Amino acid sequence: MKRYGDLIGDGGSNILEQVQAQAKRLEGRLADVSSIVAVMSGKGGVGKSVLTVCIADALRMAGRKVGIVDADINGASVVRMTGVGDQKIAYGPSGAGPATSRLGVKVMGIDLFVDDKTSPVLWKAPTQKDGFTWRGMMEMSAVREFISDTDWGSLDTLLVDLPPGTASLPNLVDVLPKFSGAVIVTLPSGVSRLIVERSARMARDVIRAPVLGLIENCSYHVCPHCGEAEALYPNGDAEPLAEDLGIPFLGRIPFDPLIAQASDRGVSYMQAHRDRPAAVAINRISRSIDSAAASLSQAST
Repeated sequence: MKRYGDLIGDGGSNILEQVQAQAKRLEGRLADVSSIVAVMSGKGGVGKSVLTVCIADALRMAGRKVGIVDADINGASVVRMTGVGDQKIAYGPSGAGPATSRLGVKVMGIDLFVDDKTSPVLWKAPTQKDGFTWRGMMEMSAVREFISDTDWGSLDTLLVDLPPGTASLPNLVDVLPKFSGAVIVTLPSGVSRLIVERSARMARDVIRAPVLGLIENCSYHVCPHCGEAEALYPNGDAEPLAEDLGIPFLGRIPFDPLIAQASDRGVSYMQAHRDRPAAVAINRISRSIDSAAASLSQAST
C-alpha cells in the first residue's frame, strides 16, 4: 500500500486538468453575462433572499435579462419564491436549462433537483458527524456547477443569493472569472449592524471585492390608514454605517407583509404591488445596483 508521500503529482487523478477544464467551461458560460452581483448579509433573517427575488423582478420589469443562482444549499428558498418549483430541468447540448419564472427570470438552485423540499441536504461521508470536513467544499462545488453547467444564454445581470455569513463570498470570487460586486443587506438594529460591518470589512479589505452598496431592509412601517411612517427599530440607522465604511448607501425599504405573502405563494410582489412604498423603494435601489454593476463591468473590460 502506498503512503501519501509515495504519490507523484496528483496520483493519476488528473485533477489539475479537470479543474482547468471546469474553469474554461465556466468562463465560456459567463461570456454573455454582463454583470454578476452577489447579495449577502452577515446574519440570517434580514430578508436577503426576498430582496434578491424582488430586485431580479424589478430589473426584469425594466427590460433587463436576469438570472438568479440560489447559493444557499441548506437554506434554499429562491425556487419557491419565484414559483418555479414544479418545473423540470431540461438537459441539452448547451447544458442544463434553468427554470424560468412568470416574469422571465432564469433560476437555478438545489430545490430543482430534489423531490422532497423538506429533506436536509447531506453529503456522503462515513458518518454525518464527519461530513463537516467536506461540507463547505462540496457546497461551493455545487454552486460552481450550478453556474458553469447552466445554459444561461445572454444575461444583463446574474444575481447570486449567498448564505448568511462571510465565508461564501471569498469562495465565490475565487471561482468566478469575473465579478461585478456585492450588495449587503442589513436591518436597522445594533446587532445586525455589528455583524454586517464585519461582512463589509471582509469584502472590502480582505478579498478586495467591490461593494456596490448597503441596503437597509424593514426600516419602517407605513400605516395603511393614515400613511404615516413609523420606525420599527428606533435606535437603528444603517446610513452612518455605510458612510463609516466608505460604501454607497442604496436606500431604505419599508416593512410590507404583502412581500412575505407573495413570496410564500411564489408570485411576484413587484408585479402585483408595484405602487406600494416598498416596491417603489426596491425599484429605485435596483436601478442603482444596475448602474453601479454596469459601470464596474465596463471598467474591467
